[in-house]
Amino acid sequence: MGFERASVIESDPQIVDETRIRAIATELLAESTGGRSLLAKMQDQLRWDDKLLSWTMDNPGLRVQLFRLIDCLPALTTKAEVARHLQEYLSVEDVELPPALKGLLNFTAADSMAGKAAATTLSTAVETLARKYIAGSTLKETRKTIEKLRRQSMTFTMDVLGEAVITETEAQAYLDQYLTLTTQLTEASQTWSTVPQVDRADGVALSKVQVTVKLTAFYSQFDPLDVAGSQAKVSDRIRLLLRHAKDVGAAVHFDMEQYRYKAATLTTLKALLKEAEFCDRTDIGLTLQAYLRDSYSDLQGIIAWAKERGNPITVRLVKGAYWDQETIIARQNHWSTPVYNHKSSTDANFERMTRLLLENHQHLYAAIGSHNVRSQAHAIAIAETLEIPQRSIEFQVLYGMADNLATALAKRGHRVRVYCPYGDLIPGMAYLIRRLLENTANSSFLRQSVSNVAADELLAPPVWGEGDTDRDKVQPEESRLSFHPVADTDFAIAIARDQATKALETVQQQLGQPYWPLINGELVQTENTLPSVNPSVPTEIVGVVGQVTIDQAEDAIAAAKAAFATWKKTPASERAHILRRAADLLDQRRHELNAWMVFEAGKPLHQADAEVSEAADFCRYYAAEMERLEAEVIYDVAGECDRYLYRPKGIVLVISPWNFPLAIPTGMTVAALVTGNCALLKPAAATAVIAAKLTEILVEAGIPKGVCQYIPGPGSTVGSHLVKHPDVHMIVFTGSQDVGCQIYASAAILQPGQRHLKRVVAEMGGKNAIIVDESSDLDQAVQGVVYSAFGYSGQKCSACSRVVVLASVYEPFVARLVEATKSLNVGQAIDPSTKVGPVIDAAAQARIRQVIAQGKTEATLALELPAPDIGYFVGPTIFTDVDPQSSLAQEEIFGPVLSVLKAQNFDQALEIANGTNYALTGGLYSRTPSHIDQAKAEFEVGNLYINRSITGAIVSRQPFGGFKLSGVGSKAGGPDYLLQFLEPRTVTENIQRQGFAPIAGMD
Repeated sequence: MGFERASVIESDPQIVDETRIRAIATELLAESTGGRSLLAKMQDQLRWDDKLLSWTMDNPGLRVQLFRLIDCLPALTTKAEVARHLQEYLSVEDVELPPALKGLLNFTAADSMAGKAAATTLSTAVETLARKYIAGSTLKETRKTIEKLRRQSMTFTMDVLGEAVITETEAQAYLDQYLTLTTQLTEASQTWSTVPQVDRADGVALSKVQVTVKLTAFYSQFDPLDVAGSQAKVSDRIRLLLRHAKDVGAAVHFDMEQYRYKAATLTTLKALLKEAEFCDRTDIGLTLQAYLRDSYSDLQGIIAWAKERGNPITVRLVKGAYWDQETIIARQNHWSTPVYNHKSSTDANFERMTRLLLENHQHLYAAIGSHNVRSQAHAIAIAETLEIPQRSIEFQVLYGMADNLATALAKRGHRVRVYCPYGDLIPGMAYLIRRLLENTANSSFLRQSVSNVAADELLAPPVWGEGDTDRDKVQPEESRLSFHPVADTDFAIAIARDQATKALETVQQQLGQPYWPLINGELVQTENTLPSVNPSVPTEIVGVVGQVTIDQAEDAIAAAKAAFATWKKTPASERAHILRRAADLLDQRRHELNAWMVFEAGKPLHQADAEVSEAADFCRYYAAEMERLEAEVIYDVAGECDRYLYRPKGIVLVISPWNFPLAIPTGMTVAALVTGNCALLKPAAATAVIAAKLTEILVEAGIPKGVCQYIPGPGSTVGSHLVKHPDVHMIVFTGSQDVGCQIYASAAILQPGQRHLKRVVAEMGGKNAIIVDESSDLDQAVQGVVYSAFGYSGQKCSACSRVVVLASVYEPFVARLVEATKSLNVGQAIDPSTKVGPVIDAAAQARIRQVIAQGKTEATLALELPAPDIGYFVGPTIFTDVDPQSSLAQEEIFGPVLSVLKAQNFDQALEIANGTNYALTGGLYSRTPSHIDQAKAEFEVGNLYINRSITGAIVSRQPFGGFKLSGVGSKAGGPDYLLQFLEPRTVTENIQRQGFAPIAGMD
């Protein structure tokens, strides 16, 4: 975050006296440092833990590597492993090490005495560092911390580390832990002497015990798309906690988390705290983050709500701890950034929110959470000016982050509350990294304090950075790609959820209509039709699709041949313009198309939405790629003109699958069209209605008659006839290996009258594996495997069907994997809480059930979830103790069935992962640099994903496709893909005439 300055924050001198603010801030700063710089105080105690912080402030590259090393340290179980990772992370060429660190790395073998000594030094330093920010790993330790704070006239709020729950068992354990904690702390508080400064305010006794909780930790499937369902689940558990807290006399505060959860969190708490049972409670609080652009309006809304409620609650005002994460997520998804771009803007917003909050002190209590002396002084000045009662304001700091400031505030007589994290180091590591990032960020007040920034600059009024004022319209960051990607829907936004719901209602009223083939620009009725049904409710007919005959297919071929003569001469820029128009239409009709996929493909809404984006991105990317390829490549030499250029092939038969019913047919079809070919789209029968909608869009975008034709029909007759047709130049197929190989063989046979060899591009699935090693973040690994294996019921060619786990973490991984899978909601795709919907049809259901039955004879059944009786459902199923050579581990299943295999070491894990006939996608969860490098070099897959899920490839960023028996052809969405649809030509002209050549520069 930078400090670009645009305009000073507006202030009312009647409320905010800048002179008074500066005076208070100066006093606090002096009291905090004891008259010496914080840098001088820090240099007094340069132990190893202090050295780590000091080095990271001065060396950004080292900062990254050290924090990554610290992040994985709790997962390493031996000193040799710690020493090996120490060398791997810090022996990086572009990172300059301080002499002390170089000395620490001066060992050759990780298991040597020197290596073990280095490991001990590092581990001790990190543990000491963690204890600076974590109040205790046991309740006994934490009670000592609390009692010390109380002796300093400060109070606390207790936060249990490890709130990132991924199973319902963990969510229940989180609640139980807080129920126990509040009981134990309040029992302990009976022995504490009263400290009037923090235990009483305006003659009223305050709770001596306060706990802070994360709302999402009460429900493992908390989802912004499912606000109502998430609200119902968490509210039941919150009610239990609030009732218990009242019984024992504890206060409860609700923390704020990532932006995507904010709206659902506020909605839930507002509803709950207005219930009759809780409406009179004033010992409850919630948090707002000033770095969010909409936080000021959120505060205005809470004030209005509090006035209606009639009894105040506390609003803890903080600046926010997820700035980097929020910025990255927004950029990855092409969303407007929800946080301010500049730290100075956050500080400015914090001050105006402080003022608004304190001006409404009769409706809300204020908890000013900041380590910035200026921010706290600003609040004090307003409180003094408005003569705000003691009960209405307190000041908060994080444990270990601003101890001197907290002491200075307490000495001034203010109520100071210290946020005390409590728990084991492993779940607390994410918290520790956030604190280290905050402490060492150039823009933080603490970092500036130890950098000898002048007091006048340090305590100056904050200003709004460029582009951060309320008047500035926030736009997504410009893409660095050759096209402008389409953004997925952010379902955390209420209006987006409303639009999705309305589209589902509208489309449901349109079910059952007929859809006819499009031949030569005309809808053609057929004698035979085929119903398309909703796999969630098979009695519900989505549409009735006309099936072309061979004669009608011949008509389509004739129309394509006639249209090709003109279309191939159409400039690429015009063809590209049509594709961009199609992309716009896809995006405009996003919610409608999502709804059709929900009903016809059984695809849950969030999965469908990403597919619309992919379809639109294919259009825009291939448009840009064709414009690039249209330019002639020049290889001229003196006296000779040499050109390299492309021409289209002719007629392309597109045979698309049902599992990505919009994105894949769009990509294959528009690739054919933009390169100047004519396309015959023959979609999978199960999702032919969605293909009809795509055809409508392409026609509306301007594709001429005969250039793109929609020809649904039986694969065994019409499909086979077209594959062998002498006028078809190319077949693009996505589907099963059996059908793909049959197409490949049939296309290779030269037919009578055929004057070309057909090109076949075929993507034929995979048996994809994810490796989980001993250094992995198991929270991340379990979530990634569950999503990759069971998202869209495992019906993605990229889905994880095998997970290879190293023996040292096999048991804990399997235990959490099973519990996380148990927590998934299985149900109809239309239900926003659904994570696992139906499989596509009855045949698929029967086949997968047969695989499961066979698997029970080969391996150990660890889990088989029940599934709804109505619809084509198969519950997520997990097998353990799977033989790498068994059918479970070798054959593609295309359903929600996951095999877990054990490997003794990383080399064996790679051998198992590579031990199939497929090479499509693969994944690795690891924080060991050498393992990551080895996987990059040796994992035999077309798409390798490291420390993330293995599904959801993004156009241009992650071109998709594999090798071995996973398919043939270049990667979809990549720079080579369009070349398959083109014939390259070289044209050479001798331009010399009697020794004269018209070349610039020759006289």
